Amino acid sequence: MRLSFHLRIPSSIVTISVFGLGYVGAVTSGCLSQIGHQIIGVDVHEPKVRAFNEGHSPIVEPGLEEMLQSASRDGRLRATTDTAEAVAASTISIICVGTPSLPSGSLDLKYVTLVTQQIAAAVQQQQGKKHILVFRSTMLPGSTRTLVSAQLQNLIHSGHLQVYYCPEFLREGTAVADFRDPSLVVVGTEDGLSPASAEITSLFGGTPSVLRWEGAEMIKYASNYFHALKVGFANEIGRVCKHLEEDALRVMDVVCQDTRLNISRYYMRPGAPFGGSCLPKDVSALRAFARQQGLNLPLLENTQTSNDAHQHQFVQLIEQNGKRRIGLIGLAFKADTDDLRGSPLVAAAETLIGRGFTVSIYDPQINLSRLIGANEQQIQARMPHLAQLLKLAPEELIENCDVLVISQKCVPPATLRAHIRPEHLIIDVMGWEPLKTLPSRYEGLCW
Repeated sequence: MRLSFHLRIPSSIVTISVFGLGYVGAVTSGCLSQIGHQIIGVDVHEPKVRAFNEGHSPIVEPGLEEMLQSASRDGRLRATTDTAEAVAASTISIICVGTPSLPSGSLDLKYVTLVTQQIAAAVQQQQGKKHILVFRSTMLPGSTRTLVSAQLQNLIHSGHLQVYYCPEFLREGTAVADFRDPSLVVVGTEDGLSPASAEITSLFGGTPSVLRWEGAEMIKYASNYFHALKVGFANEIGRVCKHLEEDALRVMDVVCQDTRLNISRYYMRPGAPFGGSCLPKDVSALRAFARQQGLNLPLLENTQTSNDAHQHQFVQLIEQNGKRRIGLIGLAFKADTDDLRGSPLVAAAETLIGRGFTVSIYDPQINLSRLIGANEQQIQARMPHLAQLLKLAPEELIENCDVLVISQKCVPPATLRAHIRPEHLIIDVMGWEPLKTLPSRYEGLCW
């Protein structure tokens, strides 16, 4: 099968050793060789090494065999079992070995650890030659830093080694196309600053997002967790539709047509728990319906439980600082509304008051005389004393509290800056950048 691509011309041709000639390593080797780099594959299995040296792919993947054969014929691809030889002959080493599961479900890093030890020893023998090491194997957050601390710290401090974590986002069956036109490129560095080597920013194409090692590692797991959730969600909708004799393919096709809310960034920002008049009610109603119909929908069953856990952590963050006077800037479940139904801020205020905290509230959208219907009924049942807690001006609230919980942009940063004190603690619920610059302590809800 012949695949054609627009070649990405690298800024410079380098020799790269790729450790692990399985799925990720084979595709990485083939694609990097196609754009002109010299590739040395490294694996402990002789049959894989022989196959690579003959230009044969160890896996079935459209377009890969052709690339490996071309690179082998042109002298841009070879393989070995000798780590020291590969490191000595290359400028960059990429670790692509497997990270299988242990019986407990935990991740087994024995192969990554072994290869890292071998590469460290080989770099040590190079008498001052500088080397770049890229971890590409899927590893839990903190793994790169642990490996560096245990085996690579001296080489880094001496300037002989640079270490990056660059996760792969390759789908089996379309991996070559995904490498050539990446949907996401991530580079992890020790401190989250731009890589010291220009080769790294161009190695895997696209425009890389640069984070700390832990952030880059987390993005891989966040992506795969999200993909798993999407499959599980679609299948749960499918089971409900099947029960109703409705076409789930058609239902989900229509759901996906909404690219403003459903397939978008809109709800993909960490922050306050979900609330309002719709989401809690409708999740609860569908869960009750599924139970009545005898349908097993574990994702749906645990959606509210997950939200409750987030609410608990939110309140814990407020409580754990030992300060007793709490000011809430924003009370409605979202900005530019006076809807208090299902608001996580109302729930937090209830909990805090019940535990003896002094709570003050500023929300310019809340006018108790204008609350009507279910909105009025719910707040009367939950917080009948709300009128006593509301402050007419943000300055009054700031003056009489020690902790500011800010969930809305209803007070200008200039006003906050003018009245905030160094001993104040700001808890940011929405990720508002100006709050980080105020002359006070700062704590983000999820950051």
